[in-house]
Amino acid sequence: MSVKLSSSNYHILIIIILAISAFTHLWNAAGFPDVFFDEGAYMHRAMHVLKGLGPEEGALYDHPFFGQIFLASIFTSIGYPHSLSLSNSADSISTLYLIPRIIMGILAIVDTFLIYKIADKRYGKNVALISAVLFSVMPITWITRRILLDSILLPFLLLSILAALQAKDSKHSTLLILLSGACLGLAIFTKIPAFTAMPLIGSLVFFYSRKRFKMLGLWLIPAILIPLAWPIQSIESGHLSNWIHDVFYYQTHRTGGSDLYAISKTFSQLDPVLFWLAAAALIFAVIRKDNFIIVWFVPFVVFLYLIGYNQYFYWIPVLPVMCIAVGIMIVKLAEKIPQKQIAKACMIITILGIGTFGMVNLVQLVATDMASAQYASISYVVNDTKYTNNALILAGPTYSWILDDVYHKKNVWVYYYALFVPLYQKIMFVSDPHFHFDLNLGKQLVDLYNSTHTIVTFDGSLSKYDTSHYPYQNLYYTTEGSHIEIRIR
Repeated sequence: MSVKLSSSNYHILIIIILAISAFTHLWNAAGFPDVFFDEGAYMHRAMHVLKGLGPEEGALYDHPFFGQIFLASIFTSIGYPHSLSLSNSADSISTLYLIPRIIMGILAIVDTFLIYKIADKRYGKNVALISAVLFSVMPITWITRRILLDSILLPFLLLSILAALQAKDSKHSTLLILLSGACLGLAIFTKIPAFTAMPLIGSLVFFYSRKRFKMLGLWLIPAILIPLAWPIQSIESGHLSNWIHDVFYYQTHRTGGSDLYAISKTFSQLDPVLFWLAAAALIFAVIRKDNFIIVWFVPFVVFLYLIGYNQYFYWIPVLPVMCIAVGIMIVKLAEKIPQKQIAKACMIITILGIGTFGMVNLVQLVATDMASAQYASISYVVNDTKYTNNALILAGPTYSWILDDVYHKKNVWVYYYALFVPLYQKIMFVSDPHFHFDLNLGKQLVDLYNSTHTIVTFDGSLSKYDTSHYPYQNLYYTTEGSHIEIRIR
């Protein structure tokens, strides 16, 4: 027995959910979480494109280059960063990260709506509403706030799935199938693991179309051709050997990451409610032989297991299917209750309980300030004119792109992996927790640290919170702004 609401009520509810999603993903965007090393790297690459220097910098092919093109295109349309009235203060500098994080927040709101539409098309409005609520308020979704390729690819992946679903009953099925292929191609062109969605979307196109092989072939054309721009670019640049090495060797032999078990444990710490609900819901999907859920989730997890190198935010592409799976489980279990009113009450109480729990804990997290020390340290370097004018400035990409591309400081080294640092007599060096994590990369970094001395330190607010207790366990993964040293020699 299904539990139904009126059409107007559904419309009101999804508007409310999107408003909640806007709040949870946009509030305090610059302050939480801390600015992660990778975010600075992708901002630097976007600025490289923005300056007209091409999609790739150098001959390192760790990821395809659509992510930086995407960001640079948006930056160009809004005049970023030149349209900002910047001063040298920390508050002003924070807007340089605020704008791209607002973009990530808008993408998350779009994700929320696409999750609703996918679940509605496949399982009905009750599942759709629950899925959208979970993605809006559960604590783990804070990871989508970061400027990461995973956050950029997600709306393209979801739109590809939705277009394939919509093609079944549409008069414009051919256009929708082409759209689905193009969106998946862009997702893969953003980050390679998106290819694990090909079995799901390909099967939807195959079984939902009358001209099965023809439509599948039509779908494959953009899905394959668009990502091929990456190796083609490497050939044009004369770096094909680098591309082959980085894609087929470097990606499977990286060190310093975690295995699948470790990031699963991290997920269970960051959001134990969604983790265990999703685990139960995935088992429920296997019992029900729900191939849509299984084929979406399993190939991606198998890929993570095979590559061995993982980080906690790698879960982003499958957060939607986890939310949808939980929504299905709640609705199907509610439908087992014979009394319609009791079933409706149970479902509402369950989702309100889970949603309230998630919202309360997520708000506690996003209200914290984990990045102020990082902005203050950049401000210090920007304001220093006596030492930095004649010194080599070394910093991680979190800081270096701002110093180089925005404030045009001289002799800024984009990454601190500088083997010929001893050639410079004067050095100003920004040392943060990520640098200390990287000390095992080589003796040069240890020598760099030991050859300098601290002139000023900046401490964040992390020490104010007990990261051993929930929900502040999440803050354990926002430590890069906890203690920063400005060092010189």
